[in-house]
Amino acid sequence: MRRIFLPTFASLCLLVFCSTTHAVTAQGNNPSPQPIPLWPNGAPGDVGTTNLDKPTITPYLPTNNPTRTAVIVCPGGGYEMLAVNKEGTQVAHWLNTRGVAAFVLIYRLGSRYHHPTQLMDAQRAIRYIRANAAQYGIDPNKIGIWGFSAGGHLASTAGTHFDAGNPDATDAIEHASSRPDFMVLAYPLISMQPGLAHTGSIHALLGEQPNPALVNELSNETQVTPQTPPTFLFSTTNDEIVPVMNSVLFYEALLRSGVPAEIHIFEQGHHGAGLAQDNPELRMWPVLLQNWMHKNNWMAAGAE
Repeated sequence: MRRIFLPTFASLCLLVFCSTTHAVTAQGNNPSPQPIPLWPNGAPGDVGTTNLDKPTITPYLPTNNPTRTAVIVCPGGGYEMLAVNKEGTQVAHWLNTRGVAAFVLIYRLGSRYHHPTQLMDAQRAIRYIRANAAQYGIDPNKIGIWGFSAGGHLASTAGTHFDAGNPDATDAIEHASSRPDFMVLAYPLISMQPGLAHTGSIHALLGEQPNPALVNELSNETQVTPQTPPTFLFSTTNDEIVPVMNSVLFYEALLRSGVPAEIHIFEQGHHGAGLAQDNPELRMWPVLLQNWMHKNNWMAAGAE
């Protein structure tokens, strides 16, 4: 297993590129679950054969999953890097201790790859878990997606740009729907519009001179419909990287479309807080998420 240290917006975080394997291990039995390649024979549109070209999901399975829920976790990093530890592995452990399966997604990054590659990776992850739900003890109608920062943009893109699957595909995984059943968006980038977007993320995802039509299409506050999944949003007023209005505008769009939604905005808190367990001002936000998930039967009562 090869480990590469890469910087996130605020700190150095660990990005793990693991050898591709089909091993599936329960977190309670093995502390080092192995990544699963989303396309074992090569991902569509790949430009090489390195780990950078091989999107994966790593399963973290709890000892007991009473609600049979799974969450795909999308770390952030401006579409240029991934905060896999703080916004991936730590989140997977948090979900596992509360009886929920987690799958950490390693998606392809700019400037090596641009849209729609990242969305394809997220959609494939959803399809893969749904197609293999019985193997993991998961309800195929309880598959959520949780994204941080640019990973929040990817999650919200998956939740606003989905399809029912292709029944004619030779690959059985492609038969499954790519719609997540719920979304958790933590200090998410939502919009590509000037004044709202993080410029580096735009360029990494869409190139230095993005197509205006794509800018509009991937400003996800404009893409909400009544079919958009229920959503939980967390952000801070003084976020210095992604303006809080990204969350506000998405929440307003959800309300207009009649989509169940909950938002929590804290006054203070820097971007990239993760679960914020060492931050007395923000550490309550995962508790609020836990309550929301329990209310919707995506997490059992009495979870830690």
